[in-house]
Amino acid sequence: MQISTKFTIAVHILAATKYFGEDHKITSQFLAASIGSNPVIVRNIMLQLQSAGLIEVKRGPGGITITRPLSEITFLDIYNAVETNSDENMFRFHENPNPACPVGRNIHTALDASLQEIQNAFEKELASHNVGEVYDNIITAIKSAS
Repeated sequence: MQISTKFTIAVHILAATKYFGEDHKITSQFLAASIGSNPVIVRNIMLQLQSAGLIEVKRGPGGITITRPLSEITFLDIYNAVETNSDENMFRFHENPNPACPVGRNIHTALDASLQEIQNAFEKELASHNVGEVYDNIITAIKSAS
């Protein structure tokens, strides 16, 4: 399984907004320059973060603001916001196992509980980390480079 780049871009958006928000208007153009990405991609991810209630977007001179402390925004919040299929199970099953085959007929029964256990553990791990940790690591790295 691989998480798309939208996840790390979303974390970058939140960290950069926190870091630069006091001194700069935070726009998709500004963030795209920091991320090294296209502003359209950044805007699309910003819309997903906004739909999840993690940021507020004000058109025109407003820019974006974060709706709660970074320490309260978990990796699971971001995953649920930007990964397009995050409301589904992580593991997608092939659609038509042959019911006449003993393996095809029983594959769900044999595999579903294990896959659900893996997904639950993954989501629990995501929930145990937050963007505040990332931001603190960025600040530490900036200070140590000075």
